Amino acid sequence: MLDLLAEKKEYTVSEISFAIKCLVETSFAEVRVKGEIFGAKRADSGHWYLSLKDENSLLSAVCWRGVANGLNVKIEDGLEVVATGRITTFNGRSSYQLVIESLEIAGTGALLKLLEERKQQFLKEGLFDAAHKQKIPYLPQTIGVITSPTGAVIRDIIHRIRDRFPTRIIVWPTLVQGEEAAEKIAAAINGFNALPANSPYKPDVLIVARGGGSLEDLWPFNEEVVVRAVYNSEIPLISAVGHETDTMLIDYVADVRAPTPTGAAEFAVPVKNEIYSGLLTTDLRLKNSISRYISELDKYLNVLNHGIPPLQQIILENQQKIDDRFERLCVSFSNLLKNKDNLLKLNNLNPFYIKSIMQAKAENLKNLALRLDAVSVDSVLKRGFAWVSDDKFQTIYDTNSAKRAQSLHIRFADGIVKSRVTERNCAIQGDLFDDL
Repeated sequence: MLDLLAEKKEYTVSEISFAIKCLVETSFAEVRVKGEIFGAKRADSGHWYLSLKDENSLLSAVCWRGVANGLNVKIEDGLEVVATGRITTFNGRSSYQLVIESLEIAGTGALLKLLEERKQQFLKEGLFDAAHKQKIPYLPQTIGVITSPTGAVIRDIIHRIRDRFPTRIIVWPTLVQGEEAAEKIAAAINGFNALPANSPYKPDVLIVARGGGSLEDLWPFNEEVVVRAVYNSEIPLISAVGHETDTMLIDYVADVRAPTPTGAAEFAVPVKNEIYSGLLTTDLRLKNSISRYISELDKYLNVLNHGIPPLQQIILENQQKIDDRFERLCVSFSNLLKNKDNLLKLNNLNPFYIKSIMQAKAENLKNLALRLDAVSVDSVLKRGFAWVSDDKFQTIYDTNSAKRAQSLHIRFADGIVKSRVTERNCAIQGDLFDDL
C-alpha cells in the first residue's frame, strides 16, 4: 500500500486549483441560472457582487461594471431573475462563482413587481400628468407608424386608415420584442421627431403598435428609454400595444391610448363619409337659414312699404305746408305795416294828451330818483354814519381787520380822516383830509 502511494504524482495547490478551474470553465462555459438575488452590493469600482439562491442552495455571482451598466434590469435583492454567464473559480478562496453576462426577469410576479415600482417612479416625476398630453390633430396629413414591418398589425392599421380616410402612412420598421427592442423603439420615436419641420416625411401623429403577447414579450414597452422617448416627443403619439386588457407603461405616458392597433387607426383619422355627410347637412342648414333670412327681410320690406304713403301724397302735403307758411307770412307782414302806420299817426294826436303822458313819466322818474338818493352813500353819511377803509380803500368791517391795517381812512359826510394804528395799544391817531 505504501509503495502504491509513493508511486502517485504529487500536485501543488496551484496545480490542483488550475486543473479544477479548467474543468469547471470548460464544463460550464455558458449556463443559464434561475434564482433570487440575495446580498447584492455594488463596489466602488462599479462591479456588482451578489448571490443567487433557491430553496436549498446559494451561488455566488459577479457582474462586471461594463455589463452592469448595459443591463435593462435593476439589480436588487429579492428579484427573481435568469442569469446567463459562465462558471469560474476564484483560486484565492477555493470557491466558484457565476460571471453574469446578461440578466432578465424570471416569472410574471417579479415582472409585475418591477412594473409597479417603475410606474410609481414615473408618477412621481410627472411623466404621466394629463397637463403634458397633446391633442391628436383632426385631419393629419402624414401618419408615422412604429412597429414590426411584418405581421398583421401593420396591415390592420393601413387597411383601417384607408377605409376611414386615406392618408399618407410612413412606417419605421423596428423590433417589438427582445433585448434590443426597447432601444430600437426609442430610436424610432426620436428619429421621427428629429426630422425638420418642413420635411415631407415628418408625421403629424405617431402610432406605436404591437400585437398581443405575454408580459415578457411586451416588456420593451415598459422600459425607461421608451417611456422617456414618448414623454419627450413633440409629435402627438398614440400607443396601441397588446390587447385591450394589456396595459404597459407606454400607455400611461402616451397622449392617447388605443385598445388595439385597429383602434389606434380610428383615433388617428375620422371617417371620410361621415365628414361628407356632415358637410352636406351643414350646407343644407346654411341654405335654409339664408332662405329664411331673405324671406324675413322681404316681409319686413313689405310692412315698411305699406307704412310709407305714396310719393304724390308726400309732395301734395309739402305743397300744402308751403302754402300755409306763405299765407302766415303775408298776414305777419300786413300786421307789421299796420303797427308802423299807427306809430306814424301818433304825430297827429291831441297835444294835451301827449302832455299828460309826459307829465306822468316825469313824475315816475322823480320818484325813482328819490328812492335812489335814499340809499346812496352820501345820504347814509349825512345821517351820522361813517365809512372805514384801509390804505387800499378796502372796507373794514370789524376790529380784527382794523388792527391788521397799517392805516385807516374814515369818511364822513363832510370829509375824510386818515389815522394810523399803533402796535402797543392799537390807538388811532388821525389827520383831517379834505373831502374827496
